[in-house]
Amino acid sequence: MNTTEQIPPQLKQSKFSIKNIFFPDYENYEGVRRINIYVMRLFFALMFVFVATDSWTVILTHEGEWDPTRAVAWCTWAAYSTLALLGVFHTLRMLPIMLFMIFYKGLWLIVVAYPLWSAGTLKGSPAEGMAYMFTGIIIPILFMPWKYVFKKYILFETKKK
Repeated sequence: MNTTEQIPPQLKQSKFSIKNIFFPDYENYEGVRRINIYVMRLFFALMFVFVATDSWTVILTHEGEWDPTRAVAWCTWAAYSTLALLGVFHTLRMLPIMLFMIFYKGLWLIVVAYPLWSAGTLKGSPAEGMAYMFTGIIIPILFMPWKYVFKKYILFETKKK
């Protein structure tokens, strides 16, 4: 087939077909499925809306001297959630923010929540609500394009000339 020939409209794939969101999109997303992109965009938006709102409110309304450790935590959350806004528009470029979220929440669940749960003391503890919220990381874990992450961030794939 000559590359200058036009593809008939009935053979062109619609970009917004429900069926097509489950197939790799090499044209727009380097082979990542659109469903992965859409779910990650949703999580980036949720990070921005909820975490940025809370963290910036605390930072901007704080009075008096800061406890240095709490200040670091609030500033980290403010920076991370504000950068998440970029992930809504540049999803694949901002995957390290998503990886950061998966890592810190997973680590917290292992280090803080699991010992409480295994001792039977998680229920009713101050960590209970956060533990339930943090278990939501299963969704980004499932929708993370792990093959892409491995190629781009572990193997450091270079562009071919």
